[in-house]
Amino acid sequence: MTLEDILQDLRRHGSDPKHAETGMWVASLLRERIAAGRLAPGAKLSEQVLSEVLNVSRNTLREAFSTLASEHVVVRLANRGVFVARPSADDIREMYRVRRFLEPAALLWSPAGDTAPLHAAVARAREAREAGLVSDMADANQKFHAAVVALTGSERLVLQMTQVLAEMRLVFHSMVADAGFHAPYINENARMIDLFDAGSRAEAAEVMGDYLYRAEQQLLEAVRRSAV
Repeated sequence: MTLEDILQDLRRHGSDPKHAETGMWVASLLRERIAAGRLAPGAKLSEQVLSEVLNVSRNTLREAFSTLASEHVVVRLANRGVFVARPSADDIREMYRVRRFLEPAALLWSPAGDTAPLHAAVARAREAREAGLVSDMADANQKFHAAVVALTGSERLVLQMTQVLAEMRLVFHSMVADAGFHAPYINENARMIDLFDAGSRAEAAEVMGDYLYRAEQQLLEAVRRSAV
């Protein structure tokens, strides 16, 4: 997706003035596009362009940037501007620390809920794997993990997970061509749903904990290799 495609997408939202006074709304728009992989690590977020495209004031945009900076999704560089963040090894450790609190607990303690979104995410991931579409595989896996936390029915936890997944997408950007990273986890996602549906919640939570540990180690190793 080109920069012009992204701006055109944002421009459609900017034509609706009902949300244009809130920095939180702007932060949500940008966060969603980062989480979807449309804004890559290192991309510059031009204050002038975005304020014009979204039809918001510079102050509103700065409020949104402050929110996203507090979430480690963007960084401000003195005399250079605002850029989509490039997560470090320490950032990855922190993200997975949060995920180990959220996801196993969601499987263990959520009220009985609709697991159809989880099954749909696995089906989409398998289709992407068969088609060799690594980015789509990553998207589907992200949706799976978002749906796990959505089982809790908690808006606060869902927002926390949305923020984490936006930052995670910046990590996965470096793995976009590596089918070997994403593919093995698809069957594990399916196994967790089967265990959850069968009432074996403790086992599903245990599988998730092990899954997250291994994924963290793989990503940290990828960061170490890229730094050599």
